[in-house]
Amino acid sequence: MDLVAPVVVEPLKRRRCAECLQGPLERMIVEFNAPVCLDCADLGHLVFLRRGNTALTRRAREGSTLWAVVVRHNRRRTRYERQGLLVEEASLARAEAACLADAEARARRRARDAARRAERDAEVTAALEAEILRLFPRCPVDRAAEIAAHASRKGSGRVGRTAAGRALDRGAVTAAVRAAVRHVDTEYDTLLMRGVPRHQARTNVAHAIDAVLRAWRPV
Repeated sequence: MDLVAPVVVEPLKRRRCAECLQGPLERMIVEFNAPVCLDCADLGHLVFLRRGNTALTRRAREGSTLWAVVVRHNRRRTRYERQGLLVEEASLARAEAACLADAEARARRRARDAARRAERDAEVTAALEAEILRLFPRCPVDRAAEIAAHASRKGSGRVGRTAAGRALDRGAVTAAVRAAVRHVDTEYDTLLMRGVPRHQARTNVAHAIDAVLRAWRPV
């Protein structure tokens, strides 16, 4: 049977418990649309574990007979976001001891994983650079390297990180080159700073971009 953990809320406004009238409440649950403090909800013996340490959180949760999810409402994003867990104090102590015992091994594993990711990222960038030079053989080598590095930067969401970019799709690679030329070789950024709408600014510099790309294509 699937477990359903209680949800504990960190209120944004001052609230009092509907049962014992204590307050203001740092954390509460909601029962029948009314705030209830953790003591009245039989959760007062649990301790708070802030999110962020994945191994500690997993171990503390797995070792705790009773645990609860702590959330807080983000007004800007209009959603509840997880802040951490409430777990049994003994379970947290055991989890902390276990994490200390194998901290070195986990650090080595993280380092190995980071090295593998860096190697894969370098391979993606190198492949993109090679394809740029194949499509635009007269592009300066340093510019091709710069464009590839920019387009494939991890977490950027740019062309080089998309499925099409990784597959070296001709359209995706050309789009990356056009974007680089637009910002470096035309007055596009200046037009934006002058308040020219983006679509109009792109139209204004389209001929300049095309001229650069023609100069970089095979003779």
